[in-house]
Amino acid sequence: MSSHSDGESIKRRAFEQHPVATTIYDRDGRLLFMNTSMRQATRLSEEATRGQLLTEIVQGGEYAEIVQGAEYEELQQRIFRVLETGHVESYEFFVRLASETKAHAWIVDVVPLKDEAGRIHGASVSAYDYSEQYESRERLALLSEARSHIGASLDVADTAREFTEVTVDRFADVVSVDLLGPVFQGDLPGSDPAEPVPLRRAAYRSAYSGGARATGEFGRRPTPRLITRCLATGQAELHQVTDPDVLRWLIRDPDQEARTLACAVHSMIVVPVRALGATLGVVVFLRCGSRAPFARGDLAVTEDLVTRAAVCLDNARRYLRERTTSETLQRSLLPRKLPDQAALEIASRYLPAEAQAGVGGDWFDVIPLSGARVALVVGDVVGHGLQASVTMARLRTAVRSLADLDLPPDELLTHLDDIVIRLSDDVEADAAGDVGATCLYAVYDPVSRRCTLARAGHPLPTLRTPDGRTTILNLPAGPPLGLGGLPFEAVEVDLPEGSLLALYTDGLIESRGRDIDEGFDALRQALNRPTPSLEAACDAVLEALPPTCPDDDVALLLARTRALSTDQVATWDLPRDPATVATTRQSVSEKLTDWGLEELSFVTVLVVSELVTNAIRYGQSPIQLRLILPQPVAGQEGTPTRPLICEVSDASSTSPHLRRARVFDEGGRGLLLVAQLTQRWGTRHARAGKTIWAEQVLPAS
Repeated sequence: MSSHSDGESIKRRAFEQHPVATTIYDRDGRLLFMNTSMRQATRLSEEATRGQLLTEIVQGGEYAEIVQGAEYEELQQRIFRVLETGHVESYEFFVRLASETKAHAWIVDVVPLKDEAGRIHGASVSAYDYSEQYESRERLALLSEARSHIGASLDVADTAREFTEVTVDRFADVVSVDLLGPVFQGDLPGSDPAEPVPLRRAAYRSAYSGGARATGEFGRRPTPRLITRCLATGQAELHQVTDPDVLRWLIRDPDQEARTLACAVHSMIVVPVRALGATLGVVVFLRCGSRAPFARGDLAVTEDLVTRAAVCLDNARRYLRERTTSETLQRSLLPRKLPDQAALEIASRYLPAEAQAGVGGDWFDVIPLSGARVALVVGDVVGHGLQASVTMARLRTAVRSLADLDLPPDELLTHLDDIVIRLSDDVEADAAGDVGATCLYAVYDPVSRRCTLARAGHPLPTLRTPDGRTTILNLPAGPPLGLGGLPFEAVEVDLPEGSLLALYTDGLIESRGRDIDEGFDALRQALNRPTPSLEAACDAVLEALPPTCPDDDVALLLARTRALSTDQVATWDLPRDPATVATTRQSVSEKLTDWGLEELSFVTVLVVSELVTNAIRYGQSPIQLRLILPQPVAGQEGTPTRPLICEVSDASSTSPHLRRARVFDEGGRGLLLVAQLTQRWGTRHARAGKTIWAEQVLPAS
């Protein structure tokens, strides 16, 4: 008997002294016993609560320590369910006492109490306070989510917004990310920012406003001292919110400021955003209302979060700087103003790719050639970024140099292909991929109204004739530049005056969600749309085709053909006889008189005499002289000018060379005189023979 009593006493003491808070309920779910740990945790008395349901205990006004909530009703329902089913239930339970500032996390086990026959006589509730482990788990989960969610975008503002989305509600009630002004231009701020601090809002989110605020300048409102100190020292700081100026500076919205103040802001953490030893800005965390104030231990959490965000923000800044550099370089290398010429009416557009894709290497050019002809170029370098822009610049320069040689389009692409191969050989071992490009080169002659085109793996051009028909010109594909060893073919097309030729890169007609055939159809429809001008036609094409944020660069060049009438061109077929020079001079003088250019007779006749004499003396038949007088075009500062072009062709492929004659030389001064008396001169080769040309630029009047 004594042994049994001692055993019962030991059981009672074990129950009373067990560190796990435990309560025993009878078959009706009413409280019978609670141990010391439970009394200490709940501030309740066993004698005062015995025989009551849990919900009755909580609702009793004399127990002000217990904060009423739906959690107790859920626990009561679980007790009833265990008493009915006999199954153990375990779950997490969050409760806060009135004297505490934050809720505690408990693991609760509700266990049925059965006899040997399995009959249920009651239930026990055991609760273990694992708040520290729970907070550690939540912090790890928060840091894990920050690592996976922040940095998905290479945009400074988007990265800051992602940070606020992760941290608001889970860690703080209000979060603001404010960065130094240079960060938004891709620059790295100095290590010692001067007063006033040039902060700019990158992202703002509040649990009480339901969303994020847009970026914007702070204006003339002075930066609070604690923010300035945080930027200067580079150390995170914990503060109680006692200065209303800090809150006004942070929120900058009277309505939202009133809502936040009503929620009783009580604590703040200010953390500098640092990367590469430089301070990029500051992050401010606020907690309000019944939420537990920030503690010293939260500083480590905020520093870990902001360190992760700082890496992502610096990556976005670096990308912005490279993109800005690439785009600035590319735009500086594209023609700002297309050259004035009489053969074509030109309009163009260039759209860089969206930020994520990066600037590509698309380019276009319009190059005046001899004989009033014009070359049109559109190209696309493989890849994106600064390297693509640099390669584009080198290829555009190469095309201009080759165009000065007046090479046919297929020969020009062959030389350009060799250049790309050499560029590929020069690429460093750590560079991304080989150099490659596509290109379309076309030469239009307003005298013959003929266009010669060749392409190297580039999209086909589109032609709209004056009768309203829109077709895709079927040119031989040609390999992309950089492959080498494969030929390029040129095609000649006769274009009626007023024809519209569209050259473009693949970014215009190809995009995610639309294949190339759909792009060609949309382009044809856009070109068929009536527009008051060529500039408006460009706008119509861009409105119909590329997305708002294209994933590839878009270059578009529209050219409407003009033609020279027969009274603007004079042609003479000349025999290979020195005596013909005199009659040719007379014919040229008469033609200049017909054109109203008598004052130019002396210079023009002298140039013609020298070129014809050279052709007769050193060239081969047939010999032809041609004078071309195109319509006036706008010259420098908008002054109308018109060129007078003199061309002498013969069947010889030998090119003359400009040289300085010595004192006693009887010849060698002809080309020197031509070069001195004209603005430009040169030689272009045909498949049979050559043409020596000289050009004078005349005022339109």
